[in-house]
Amino acid sequence: MAKLPGMYGIEAVKAFNNAGWFVARQTGHTIMIKPGSIVTFSVPRHKELDRGTIRKLIKLAGLTVDDYA
Repeated sequence: MAKLPGMYGIEAVKAFNNAGWFVARQTGHTIMIKPGSIVTFSVPRHKELDRGTIRKLIKLAGLTVDDYA
């Protein structure tokens, strides 16, 4: 399993956007959707995300750590 770097919330949004997810709306979190998927998840807009949070979001998006990085 690859090691995840710490990253900002906006960097995570860009990475999910490159994987085919789109921003539905933004408040304190960014809500991500993907056409054809029933999954919707929110990415916190914190200065730095915990590695566990990033792993959970990757799992919800149906990606692997290697696909994400």
